[in-house]
Amino acid sequence: MKRIIRGHHLLCIHGFKGMGYSPKFIEVMSSIVEDISHDDTDFPIQVVQSFDDACQACPHKGKTQCEKSEDSNTHVLSLDGKVLHHLRIKHGETYMKSEIIKKTATLVQPDDLDHLCEGCSWLEYGVCKEGIQNLKEKVLS
Repeated sequence: MKRIIRGHHLLCIHGFKGMGYSPKFIEVMSSIVEDISHDDTDFPIQVVQSFDDACQACPHKGKTQCEKSEDSNTHVLSLDGKVLHHLRIKHGETYMKSEIIKKTATLVQPDDLDHLCEGCSWLEYGVCKEGIQNLKEKVLS
């Protein structure tokens, strides 16, 4: 199994609670979260700053860009770029899941999301910060 995951989704997966844009998106994102959460499996993840596995089920996916709003594509690309830079990983490169999990737990603090995820409509719910904190406790304890 290989997953393709965009930059900002590398953080979203840790706080995902079944909220989403459509039932299909929730189903696909839940599947990604389940794959990531299994400690006994490791697999390659190609990291992108573009459409990923979850985006394929998003009702806002246009032919070449996010069409949720006029500036949504620019916004999500910005989020991706900030996360990739923060995690010290590169667009298009493939990393093992375990390496990305370790980098996330080590390099991301819950309050970093205020900057990394600035403008994200899900940030206000607090589930992402809670997810990052839980990841840190699980991986670094």
